[in-house]
Amino acid sequence: MTDQLQHECGIAMVRLLKPLEYFHYKYGSCLYGLQRLHLMMEKQRNRGQDGTGVVCMKIGMQPGKKYISRERSIKPSSIDHVFKDIYSEINKVGKRTPQLLDDVVWMKQEMPFAGEVYLGHLRYGTYGDDSLEAIHPVIRQNNWKTRNLILAGNFNLTNVETMFQVLVELGQFPTGYSDTVTMLENVGHFLDRENQRLFDRFKREGCENEKISGLIAQNISIRDVLYESSKKWDGGYAISGILGHGDAFVYRDPCGIRPAYYYTDDEVAVVASERPVIQTAFNLDAEQVHEVKPGYAFIVRADGTVSEEMVQQPQAKKSCSFERIYFSRGSDADIYKERKLLGKLLIPDILESINYHLETAVFSYIPNTAETAFYGMVEGADEYLNNRKKKLIIEAGDKLTPARLDKIMDVHTRIEKVAVKDAKLRTFITQDRSRASMVGHVYDITYDTIRKGVDNLVIIDDSIVRGTTLKLSIIRILDRLEPKKIVFVSSSPQIRYPDCYGIDMAKLNEFVAFQAAIALLKERGRQSIINEVYKKCKAQEGIPTSRMVNYVKEIYDPFSAGEISVKISELLKTPEIKADIDIIFQSIENLHRACPNDTGDWYFTGNYPTPGGNKVVNTAFVNYIEGKNKRAY
Repeated sequence: MTDQLQHECGIAMVRLLKPLEYFHYKYGSCLYGLQRLHLMMEKQRNRGQDGTGVVCMKIGMQPGKKYISRERSIKPSSIDHVFKDIYSEINKVGKRTPQLLDDVVWMKQEMPFAGEVYLGHLRYGTYGDDSLEAIHPVIRQNNWKTRNLILAGNFNLTNVETMFQVLVELGQFPTGYSDTVTMLENVGHFLDRENQRLFDRFKREGCENEKISGLIAQNISIRDVLYESSKKWDGGYAISGILGHGDAFVYRDPCGIRPAYYYTDDEVAVVASERPVIQTAFNLDAEQVHEVKPGYAFIVRADGTVSEEMVQQPQAKKSCSFERIYFSRGSDADIYKERKLLGKLLIPDILESINYHLETAVFSYIPNTAETAFYGMVEGADEYLNNRKKKLIIEAGDKLTPARLDKIMDVHTRIEKVAVKDAKLRTFITQDRSRASMVGHVYDITYDTIRKGVDNLVIIDDSIVRGTTLKLSIIRILDRLEPKKIVFVSSSPQIRYPDCYGIDMAKLNEFVAFQAAIALLKERGRQSIINEVYKKCKAQEGIPTSRMVNYVKEIYDPFSAGEISVKISELLKTPEIKADIDIIFQSIENLHRACPNDTGDWYFTGNYPTPGGNKVVNTAFVNYIEGKNKRAY
């Protein structure tokens, strides 16, 4: 993705199901769980750059002993900083008294991160501040073990205002206005209620307070706590948590918008945001790693019992297709195949754009994340050429000569590494024109890779969101090669609508597809549609979210996807560009063909999986018309 978008958050949880002595004997260290967590987080480095947090929870500690430890960082390379700090104290002991590292009892009692439950988080912040306090895992502390709550997640709520007001009406005084604080206090409230319910029950039965604490730990229902907490949640989420006595869980939204996978055996129960992360960390086949079902919670009790329980009724699955196109690691077997197919399915439109002249076409990709789709695109071009060669050979029949055969077989798909991204270019220039000149050098070209004025250059990207980098940088540098035509290909469809479930795309006017549709309406004298949509969106303010309709679709309805693509090409070509520019987007139909099991496509179609999505898109349009440069949720 050439336009800068932050990634989704990542979660990783490791629960050891056997005593620490077992792991010391089998794997040589009682820190086996910490080591696996570290590996899982390294393999999810792509999912968050704003901060890293790790919590270790020790089960069965005696009163007076610390049993929850946390390390967080917002520094660059935050994963490295967090684990360097965690291991620093352990390494000091190893240098001073190395035999203590083999004393499992001492390690658990004295070393903060020697325990049975680990929770890690990689943060991408879409709301609130970027201070250390905003980094997950977040903790709600209490002297009662079963009231302690540790929470981390990959989530966005569309109705933070509503949930915040619910807390106020309950009598709470929240200290922050983010979805993180709201969710922590919301779950914490119902955890307190569950504790109180059980306390009252056992008190009526005549139990003493000290005994009641143990009975609460044995009988607390995580499923019920999550059910009551999430009744009014609207958004996408994969929430992971630990209670102070050792219960742990990961809960996924009913539409399955945000991803979560788990694996369990007799030694461990683990969860991560991506399947190959677990495969790599534990040397597993894909079939051994399972998806947490939408609306379900994967629960590991303090006694090691593992279950998957339905919390809210699952809805039609609308898992995020952007996970498949771009965000998730391409090392997942299914995602790799899907990305290749996305590239391959674009070949018919590409061939039409270059008039089927593969002899004068050079294929490449920008950025590196588009590499897999590029392989599929080249594979599709090769298949087309092979079929064309077969046809020419058959048509030649008896007249086929060695020279003619050589000419037919000599045509091949030409691929080159045309553009490379330099180290991140930093500029402190604030004037727009001067800064644009500097940004235009973020990428560099490989000279003499195409024939000037003869070759067409075909470049594939994961997606085109704002088009800013294309316009200010990539088109300009590629034009220096003097191609006859530059064809930019997006393996995803046109991004037309805000996302409110994880990706920070909340302002309509930033989408080049929206800019193109507005420009077309004005050019064709149909500004009245803009005004009508504004009135309809404005009229929905204050009505129940469940009754809201996405009227912004009417902005795009008068035009075909092809017409909008042509207009985008015009918007991205500045006067000094000599080459012809053509922009090709994936079709919705081909997206679903390539990713049949992950149909969340609201940013392309406007078909939001929850009512809050319609509220967000209408608010975004009102903000655009009224000139309010702010988020829509």
